[in-house]
Amino acid sequence: MASIQTDNLFNLIKTLTKAEKRSFKLYANRIQGKDQAKFVKLFDILDKQREYDEEAIFRKAPEIKRSQLSNLKRHLYKQLLTSLRLIHIHRHVDIEIREQIDFARLLYGKGLYMQSLRILKKAKEEAYFSNQDLLHLEIIEFEKLIESRHITGSMAKRADELAEEAEQRSRIIFNTSRLSNLSLKLYGFYLKSGLVRNEKDAYLLEEFFKANMLDLPYDTLTFFEKIYWHAVYIRYYGILQNFPMYYRHAQKWVELFDAFPEMKEKDPDLYVRGLHFLLEAYFYTNSYGRYDEVLGELKSILDKGDKLNMMTRVQGGIFYYTALLNKHFMRGTFSEGLEVVPELEAWLAAHDLYIDWHRQLIFFYKIACLYFGSGDNNTAIDYLNKIIHYHSGALRQDLQSYARLLHLICHYELGHYNLLEYLVKSVYRFLNRMEDLNGVLREILRFLRRELYADDRRLIEAFGELKQTLERMQDDPYERRSFLYLDIISWLESKIEHIPVEQVVRRKFLLRQ
Repeated sequence: MASIQTDNLFNLIKTLTKAEKRSFKLYANRIQGKDQAKFVKLFDILDKQREYDEEAIFRKAPEIKRSQLSNLKRHLYKQLLTSLRLIHIHRHVDIEIREQIDFARLLYGKGLYMQSLRILKKAKEEAYFSNQDLLHLEIIEFEKLIESRHITGSMAKRADELAEEAEQRSRIIFNTSRLSNLSLKLYGFYLKSGLVRNEKDAYLLEEFFKANMLDLPYDTLTFFEKIYWHAVYIRYYGILQNFPMYYRHAQKWVELFDAFPEMKEKDPDLYVRGLHFLLEAYFYTNSYGRYDEVLGELKSILDKGDKLNMMTRVQGGIFYYTALLNKHFMRGTFSEGLEVVPELEAWLAAHDLYIDWHRQLIFFYKIACLYFGSGDNNTAIDYLNKIIHYHSGALRQDLQSYARLLHLICHYELGHYNLLEYLVKSVYRFLNRMEDLNGVLREILRFLRRELYADDRRLIEAFGELKQTLERMQDDPYERRSFLYLDIISWLESKIEHIPVEQVVRRKFLLRQ
């Protein structure tokens, strides 16, 4: 079995672009001596392998001894990272600043402390304008060290300046760290439970938020402090389902990048994330006006291709396909949306190494909803089964709950009544165990159990009664989350009017325009 280091090496090679491979070969040829030939040979062998095969290495390169392989892999791994650093240094401002700090340390070690200070001054200016607060503080601390040990001709006033700079930067880093920690914890809450389910959830969330949120004067905050400030509120209001406030902070996030356009190039990850939150806000508030415009902006960034790093491309791809599917949900164009599915599945397969199961489960649910909306209940069930059979108690209990609900409805549509008698009981037990049996779910399960064999006349009456009951629940803050996961009202209207769900949702969209 391959070691962890072997897996890391093989996976790293498989992530390289053609340009990166070409640059590595050029770099390796420059440094290659007699001993270096083996690690280049190892690179070529691993690059051609589909799966890691250690025995194939020895067959194709008999000059590589088994006792040498471990050290050779470590050496290759290090050289690959060195090559990548050289290629990408000008694309990542933090790497470039760190290089300047390294140069300053080398010059200082040579006794050339005035040259070191000059490099640090330029690096500090870049760190300031790029909002690289941690590196900014590191540079200040290095400047303090030099000023305290050597006579530079400016010590009298520099001491106070550096001390004040260090204190200010430390406060900024403290604020940024606290805000990012809070945002991460809120995200953890969301991954486990989803949106608030009841008053207890809301109370615990609000108390946690009040105890941890910093009271800061917004206008005095730096770029990243403001970004994390909005990130916290986006998480908080999203979980509370306060989508107008969610929209407000998502819009402010994007406006920050518009105010500092250079940051779109220096940190495209954060800009792409801001566009994602804004598109989600449009979706949750049924505001379609600028949806295509913002989606087009996201697509234009992703079209830059190799100018973006892999994680930006992957995260951006997740956000783009999510927004694309949401667009079809909003417009009621489910059948048209199915045309995206093969492209999406091919993209997911190609990027499987980088995409966590949480994201994949969300895509499965959205794809299932597309098939359900277009009338293909059998295929919808196939995708829902992927969620239901995924065994983990740590990710999105709410997604598991509503996947089971849609699973029931699909079987109902297909007339699988004998199976439904068992499934309704199973889902009821699951929801009770997850403490997720709210009023909406209880009414739907009661309907499926009570009206399973009703005649056509009674069934239309029952659909109407259920619709009236659920419509009364739509404004309840702890019931409305059900309608975000599944447009159950539109399904009921389709049953009452004997028309496809797609036609009902499309009609509602056109009436809103």
